[in-house]
Amino acid sequence: ANRREICNAYTELNDPVVQRARFARSSAEAAEGDDEAMVTDEDFCVALEHGLPPTAGWGIGIDRLAMLLTDRVTIKDVLLFPAMKPKDEAAMAAAAAAAKEGREE
Repeated sequence: ANRREICNAYTELNDPVVQRARFARSSAEAAEGDDEAMVTDEDFCVALEHGLPPTAGWGIGIDRLAMLLTDRVTIKDVLLFPAMKPKDEAAMAAAAAAAKEGREE
């Protein structure tokens, strides 16, 4: 059984009523001091009112593609940044074996 995560899939919210409500909630959070909160984008909401067809997509990173092409079990096997790889080879081998069996360690 293939238990690898190859890509992320998404859909876009295209309901202007729901989007406007989310913007309002986020604006209230911004007023309370949330630095990451969004402000209302009325132009975007108006554009949604004109009609946005259902929108979806997926994204695959080069690291996940390398995993697929090289038949690797964990993303750590294809990372180009050695500092992110575990130094304990035995732990890495155990994690790979567990991943092949479909369980997590």
